[in-house]
Amino acid sequence: MQTARDIFSYRKYWAKRFGPAPFLPMSRAEMDELGWDSCDIILVTGDAYVDLPSFGMAIVGRVLEAQGFRVGIIAQPDWKSAEAFKALGRPNLYFGISAGNMDSMVNRYTADRKIRSDDAYTPGAEGGKRPDRSVIVYAQRAREAYGDVPIIVGGIEASLRRIAHYDYWSDKVRRSILLDAKADLLVYGNAERQVVEIAHRLAAKEPIASITDIRGTAFVRNGLPEGWSELDSTHLDTPGALNPPVNPYATEEEMRGAPPPPSPLPRGEGGSSGSRGERDSTINVVQLHKRAPKLDREKTVVRLPAFEAVANDHILYAHASRVMHLETNPGNARALVQRHGDRDVWLNPPPLPLTTKEMDGIYELPYRRQPHPAYGKEKIPAYEMIRFSIAIQRGCFGGCTFCSITEHEGRIIQNRSEESIIREIETIRDSVPGFTGVISDLGGPTANMYRLHCKSKEIESACRKPSCVYPDICQNLITDHAPLVHLYKRARELPGIKKVLIGSGVRYDLAVQSPAYVKELVQHHVGGYLKIAPEHSREGPLTKMMKPGMGAYYKFKELFDKYSREAGKEQYLIPYFIAAHPGTTDEDMLELALWLKQNGFRADQVQAFLPSPMATATAMYHSGKNPLRKVTAKSEGVYIPKGLKQRRLHKAFLRYHDANNWPMLREALRRMGRSDLIGSGKHQLIPTYQPAGTGQVHEGHRGGKRFATQHTGLPNFTPKKSGQRSRHGQRPGKTLHPGSPTGAGKRR
Repeated sequence: MQTARDIFSYRKYWAKRFGPAPFLPMSRAEMDELGWDSCDIILVTGDAYVDLPSFGMAIVGRVLEAQGFRVGIIAQPDWKSAEAFKALGRPNLYFGISAGNMDSMVNRYTADRKIRSDDAYTPGAEGGKRPDRSVIVYAQRAREAYGDVPIIVGGIEASLRRIAHYDYWSDKVRRSILLDAKADLLVYGNAERQVVEIAHRLAAKEPIASITDIRGTAFVRNGLPEGWSELDSTHLDTPGALNPPVNPYATEEEMRGAPPPPSPLPRGEGGSSGSRGERDSTINVVQLHKRAPKLDREKTVVRLPAFEAVANDHILYAHASRVMHLETNPGNARALVQRHGDRDVWLNPPPLPLTTKEMDGIYELPYRRQPHPAYGKEKIPAYEMIRFSIAIQRGCFGGCTFCSITEHEGRIIQNRSEESIIREIETIRDSVPGFTGVISDLGGPTANMYRLHCKSKEIESACRKPSCVYPDICQNLITDHAPLVHLYKRARELPGIKKVLIGSGVRYDLAVQSPAYVKELVQHHVGGYLKIAPEHSREGPLTKMMKPGMGAYYKFKELFDKYSREAGKEQYLIPYFIAAHPGTTDEDMLELALWLKQNGFRADQVQAFLPSPMATATAMYHSGKNPLRKVTAKSEGVYIPKGLKQRRLHKAFLRYHDANNWPMLREALRRMGRSDLIGSGKHQLIPTYQPAGTGQVHEGHRGGKRFATQHTGLPNFTPKKSGQRSRHGQRPGKTLHPGSPTGAGKRR
């Protein structure tokens, strides 16, 4: 894999002489106190401003400040006019627009498209402080305020809408958000590399229109640049490398002697992505490979079917999703282009991962670790939840189809050094008000991918597998948890630290590879409950989720119980399950309900699948096809539970113990021919009687909060509202990292 310039190696901008601001200014009065006559960059976000490295805006702002730029923040502006966007004056370089740490639609609406009443990223949890599709609205208002200032959009909302995408809330395919926002540039993924280089090039008077060569960016371009070759994506319906690849499964000896396979055809040799007949005639990529010339990967762009085509053809939509996901490894990804009307949206390959040195530098910038003083004593729930937690890594190689972390943060794990993490713990201990000695989390998208990596950089750069752990753990993956165990031990032994908890979800199929890790985790870092995510008990849904079977869960539970007993502790696993996921039938949910009852679990809140933009499971939901395999008119179909009634039924199965759900479940069981499960017997699911005052459908769902508890002598456990999880790549208040110029995302 090629190397990238260290983000801290640029010559600092002249405004460095002002030094770091106590808080990035949100008003002209603060600018005056700092001696600023203007801001170089203004970041606009849908979140309240919290100067903490769990909030994307704070990271991006402090990174740009470290480059010498004067950065201001407009947080949760009144979007009904352009006046709020003039609060800090005209920025000298650009506006950076983001919806915030969460997608604005996920933030405001439940999986049933109902409006939420609260917002964890707003003072007082007040709802309605950001508009729907915030990136588009904010960009339009910024353009109204200062029409000549470049607009750069990013964050989780923009990142996952960078190409034509299915939009669950309008139930249609929408075009790239770059066009709807009328932005000059879109930055996707973790954005430090992009925003730093963009800022320096704009400061050097380079026009925004000429900045088209930065990885992790999208822009509008017409025509193919000189020296470039174009491939039609229908020739890539199964992976095929252009240059001699490395077999991810080969030994080192085999790699040295293996001949390279031939390459696919460029556009124009063998058909296009037009009709169904043409699609079927070009699907035999083996034959195509035999005739294809070698092309320079660095100068090759893959043309996806046009917006108009994917909007009207479910097969082409699934195909485009598949190809896009095959081009996400920064070591081998090619540029993508997609026609929208008379314009092309061009996506450069993903940004290169940050080095450990760069990660340390980012997380050790002078954050105040508090909300901006303008909020007074008003509580911001997301901050209250994660102010004592620490991100130790980014990225996820799990590849779960319902999750968007890989599309946003990438599959290659980016780690901080142990020394940097220890220094942050000491900073929290010594300077954060209200610290009681408990670190609430050392984590990331998952708790236990820290320093896990491929055994070979060469293999890693060539690999196109969507997951390193499905269907089995890759033989090339180093699963040694020793560095993480050492970090845990060192952290809990620090003076003044009473407890170090692990709040991020544990990838238990990896954990069982290291019993020493499970022992350290269970005996020292569990506060009575540990959350894990089997998601389902049935093979059908699990194959569409790309999740391991229940065997790994049972192995982990055995170790969890063993080490809990050895420590003399009564501790419980909190399994998460998801309802109405593509590939899930009513029978699957019934079997899961029976499993829950058999194992003594009662789900207090449950989550229904929410089709978030760009996720593979969303392509399944929209198309009824499985893009994990080659997509054709005759390829594998996926059963999709749709409609409010069926989605509520699937959630009701997860809450079989709730009397409000019993009428619905009785009706379903009779329809399914399972009336034998209605009764008060030990092996029956629900009783025949109905308690007075019950029978109304109880949602049991609050936008992603999903907890279950064993009910043997243990009350149901309900998390704080700010702890809700979203399958859109983030959990309120536990955000791993910036999306781009001002966003962030967290979940697995």
